[in-house]
Amino acid sequence: MGIIVNLDAMLARRKKRSKELAEFVGITEQNISLLKTGRVKGIRFNTLEKICQFLDCQPGDILEFQTDELSDSS
Repeated sequence: MGIIVNLDAMLARRKKRSKELAEFVGITEQNISLLKTGRVKGIRFNTLEKICQFLDCQPGDILEFQTDELSDSS
């Protein structure tokens, strides 16, 4: 599975909108949407830092690592 992005859930917990986050971080709402759906290949640390600052959370609240169960059986 790899890295799972829980940004949407964190926004809901904090009762914040993607538009507010995009404005605070300084990126487009479309890039926030791509990040929420996990369709990005990477994220800059300064972007992650601003997201965590806005949501008052830790990077681990947003990003989660899940192992691929099939590869564990080898």
